[in-house]
Amino acid sequence: MSDERKRLRTIFNVAADLYQRARPEYPEQLYDALIRITGIAVGDQLLEIGAATGKATTPLARRGFRITCIEIGPDLAVAARTNLAAFPNVTIAENAFETWRPTVTDRFDLVFAATAWHWIDPATRYQRAWELLRPGGHLAFWSATHVFPDGGDPFFVELQDVYDEIGEGLSEDAARPRPGELPDHRGEIERTGLFEDVVVRHFDWEVSYNADEYIRLLDTFSGHIAMEARKRDRLYTEIRRRLVQRPHGRLRRHWGTVLEIARRTERSSAQ
Repeated sequence: MSDERKRLRTIFNVAADLYQRARPEYPEQLYDALIRITGIAVGDQLLEIGAATGKATTPLARRGFRITCIEIGPDLAVAARTNLAAFPNVTIAENAFETWRPTVTDRFDLVFAATAWHWIDPATRYQRAWELLRPGGHLAFWSATHVFPDGGDPFFVELQDVYDEIGEGLSEDAARPRPGELPDHRGEIERTGLFEDVVVRHFDWEVSYNADEYIRLLDTFSGHIAMEARKRDRLYTEIRRRLVQRPHGRLRRHWGTVLEIARRTERSSAQ
């Protein structure tokens, strides 16, 4: 993993006070599908990679699972402990997934990551997950991603002239996927030789934001956190100016996610 990737994956720590209220909730149907497909039951032991403030932890903790959360950001870990204090079966470990070591007897029924798997070193992430799972256990991951449905809100596309102006524009070939068109990692998972029976499910939803809410959301994205202050100020000023001209002063952001689940093979290592 490059030094820049290592830096960016820890930059979210500065947004610890915003993350829980600004990031979108994942659909309840996603958790229902996760439980149905993996067969996990109340009391099973789960390991979450990159828990942040507990956004995806809470819905599973409410369903009665025992969860160990790994979070690399110290402030995010503190926020997670606060948000999850009502769940005694949830523990937070401040560490990186690549270097974290469980107790000798810890083997997990499910290893999962919500909008965090892509930050884990691709050279080792599948092997580490395999090692931490019990025989027959599952790996699952998903992310919240911007999608562009037909007839969706054009605000983001219209705002690209400002991103271009400040030198933060998208490349000409940047994808603008529609719901159901997000890519998956089925081939990558199968090529490891460590997981099988891959299942892929797509989910889509919409969230309405006023200017303050949308800017808080942007302040939790690595690219906007790392952006020069003068550029960020110009962008946010323009967002406020444009939204105040809209009826009700709101925009709609369209979200999509791909839930990917795979069962651990009984091979000792990838072939």
